[in-house]
Amino acid sequence: METYERRDAAERHDAASDGGIGQVSRGLWVEEPATRYRMPDPVRTAAVRAVIIAAVTLIQAMIAFLSTLAGSWLAFPMVLSSVASTVVATWGVLDVWVTRQVWNQRNGVVSVPSSTARAQRRERRRARRAARSAAREAARIRRRGRGQGRNQLSEA
Repeated sequence: METYERRDAAERHDAASDGGIGQVSRGLWVEEPATRYRMPDPVRTAAVRAVIIAAVTLIQAMIAFLSTLAGSWLAFPMVLSSVASTVVATWGVLDVWVTRQVWNQRNGVVSVPSSTARAQRRERRRARRAARSAAREAARIRRRGRGQGRNQLSEA
C-alpha cells in the first residue's frame, strides 16, 4: 500500500512540476484492495444481531446504574432486564461463533483433516470414480459381447 501511495504522490509531483498545480487532478475515491475477505451473509447477519443486542444490553446496564444512583423505582426492573439481556448477549456471541463454524464446514473453507466438507468431497470423488469405472466396464463388456457374437455367426 505504501508503494502505491508513493507512486501516486510522485505522479502528482511530476504533473505539478510539468503543468502547474491547476492541472493536477486526483479522484475522490481511490480503490484499494481488501485486506480481508467479506464475511458470509449468515455470519454477518448473526454478527450484526449480536452487536445490536450487546448495545442494548450496555444501554440497559447504564440506565440501571444511573437509576440506582438516583434512587428511582426503575432501578430494580432495569437490573433484572440487564441480567436477562446479558444472557441473551452471550447467546448472540455464541450464535456468531456457531454460525461461522457451520458455514466453514458446509462450504469447505476449513482445511483441517477433520473438516466435514473435505470428507464430503472425498465421498463424492469416490462415487464419481466408481460410476466412471462401472460405465467403462459396461462399455467394455458390450464391446466384447458384440465381437463374440459376430465370430459365432461367421463360424456357423
